[in-house]
Amino acid sequence: MKVILTQDIKELGKKDQIVNVSDGYAKNYLIPRKMAKPATEGAVNEAKEKQRAQNEKKARELAIAKEQAAKLKDAVVDVKVKVGENGKLFGAVSNKDVADALRAQHGIDVDKKKIEISETIKYRGRFKCTARIYPSVSADFDVNVIPE
Repeated sequence: MKVILTQDIKELGKKDQIVNVSDGYAKNYLIPRKMAKPATEGAVNEAKEKQRAQNEKKARELAIAKEQAAKLKDAVVDVKVKVGENGKLFGAVSNKDVADALRAQHGIDVDKKKIEISETIKYRGRFKCTARIYPSVSADFDVNVIPE
């Protein structure tokens, strides 16, 4: 019997996927627990339409991520911090500082959790960073730490 899953089920399939299962499993377990619904013609068309819409959304997000990565590639982000003697910072430059500077200077909104700094920034100078904008898209850029 063909059914459309209404939620992810381990070792069976993902939500909105059409799978073929035994009649007893579908009628006695999946359908009563609202884990699946029968694959009627209308439901199959609806599931295919949802899948198509999801694919279009992912394609748009990927295109936006690639555009942001192209803007960000080889960019330099200036971060102004308080500096003590010998050029040493009071504290360190965090991912949040870099994300805020990216937003202010380049208009690119990247989550602070997706920014990877190659080393702890405790001195002024130029440092390499990577932004993971989308699962398959990342961009390298420089952070220039300058005193206030």
